[in-house]
Amino acid sequence: MKNRRDFLKTCLAGVGTLASYHAFAQTSELPWSMLDPMPGPTADPWLEVPRILARIVPPVFPKKDFDITKFGAVGNNKIDNTEAIKKAIIECHKAGGGRVVVPAGEFITGAIELQSNVDLHIEKAATIRFTHDTKKYPLVFTRWEGMELMNFSPFIYAFEKENIAITGEGTIDGNSDCTHWWPWKGRTNCGWQKGDPEQTADRNKLFDMAEKGVPVSERIFGEGHLLRPQFIQPYRCKNVLIEGVTLLQSPMWQVHPVLCQNVTVRDLNINCSILGPNTDGCDPESCKDVLIQNVNFNVGDDCIAIKAGRNADGRRVNVPSENIVIQGCHMQNGHGGVTVGSEISGGVRNVFAQDCKMDSPLLDIAIRIKNNAMRGGLLENIFVRNVEVGQVAMAGLSIDFFYEEGEAGKFTPITRNVDIRNVTLNKAQYAIYLRGFKNAPIENIHVSDCEFKGVEKPNVIENVKDLVLSNVTVNGKTL
Repeated sequence: MKNRRDFLKTCLAGVGTLASYHAFAQTSELPWSMLDPMPGPTADPWLEVPRILARIVPPVFPKKDFDITKFGAVGNNKIDNTEAIKKAIIECHKAGGGRVVVPAGEFITGAIELQSNVDLHIEKAATIRFTHDTKKYPLVFTRWEGMELMNFSPFIYAFEKENIAITGEGTIDGNSDCTHWWPWKGRTNCGWQKGDPEQTADRNKLFDMAEKGVPVSERIFGEGHLLRPQFIQPYRCKNVLIEGVTLLQSPMWQVHPVLCQNVTVRDLNINCSILGPNTDGCDPESCKDVLIQNVNFNVGDDCIAIKAGRNADGRRVNVPSENIVIQGCHMQNGHGGVTVGSEISGGVRNVFAQDCKMDSPLLDIAIRIKNNAMRGGLLENIFVRNVEVGQVAMAGLSIDFFYEEGEAGKFTPITRNVDIRNVTLNKAQYAIYLRGFKNAPIENIHVSDCEFKGVEKPNVIENVKDLVLSNVTVNGKTL
């Protein structure tokens, strides 16, 4: 197999299956170039935002509707509608595209795989609810905590598709709780007891395979293993729109585009119990040109976490996340509001976050960058402005190289060119918490026109080079 065209011919009947991955594994060609850097420096980096947004254009679909009830779906919260939804999507795709409509009702289903030119549209009184039957999530090529493998299909999945969407005012219910999916994390506060099965052995096995360079086609997990699937994952897709819907009770990471280009995520309500482990709200990973706009987050982990692969596997794939615009979002419960990391070995550049609000005693950190010597990776050009923070549990700004493994690795983490402007905060332990390494200081950090109130502890600033504070006050005192 020499190129992507050969791959598509091989996989036409079922892209994303184990068989199709064996075909794809023969080529390392990406479907498009994702390595072009941002144009040269400008006097004001924010002038780059309109240029990025001009490239982010949501897909448009033919005005044809395919109602899933016409294909046998029944919204009584009892019948399994997996095959009916699949038939509707296939027919929509064959007809040249359009909307697959989920009308009023509660529709139980297994994994849903989107096809090119298909908009899965969930109407206002409609709910898609995912079954607890693990056999309804077939093995597909995916990425789990930054490492490639064959695992349970994400609940809504697409592989190498173009022009796909999930839209509407309805609800997508992951149906996860302290009895289903979440206990696999192994936390005693959510249904798991000592001696019960949990993910540690499988997670360690995957880590070991990735570090040893075991071919991805041989990293087979899924049924009989305990690595939870993601909620929504377009993988190597182009022109993606996720808009309007409410997401509930995800098994783990929720909106997780991987190796995608031209992605719009907007006007969502993402809700998950604080008990839900690893239930990050939106995690673009190794993606280019992404808009996250007007999303409400209330989750059990980071609200937004920008990622780029973990450790050896992240370095092998070696594709950064770049040109990410975040605006008008509201963060409540979670670990970080806007986060970069920690699966970040491929690097991140050109992140712009503005006009957001954050407020919860169960939100740990407003602006969070986490890295270590196992990940490495270059994180640069991260810009934040006009953010209102009520209270957070720990810090307004945190850049921490001591996350998890800390210095226990041989890969130098680099974070540079971070600019924070016009951030207000009413309550936290720390205003600023920066911890670099002696041999790898955090570089070129600018904080300006910021007011931090209700701060309990002095700033932590360790191994930082070129830190500039301009018009910054903490508890009424100018730094």
